[in-house]
Amino acid sequence: MGEMKEHPRYNVISLRFSDAEMELLKEMTKETHLSRSDLMRDAFIFFSDEYRKSRLRRRAA
Repeated sequence: MGEMKEHPRYNVISLRFSDAEMELLKEMTKETHLSRSDLMRDAFIFFSDEYRKSRLRRRAA
């Protein structure tokens, strides 16, 4: 039986990509040595940080 993970991930999100987007994603996985899931998580973290900064700027204005 497999090893228990310390922080298992149970939530799944499905995305649809165009052929061009998929080719770019494959290229990025080769260049970064990250999985598609890890790249998508990094992209989400980047976007969410930018989103939060934008919201804070709007509140301060």
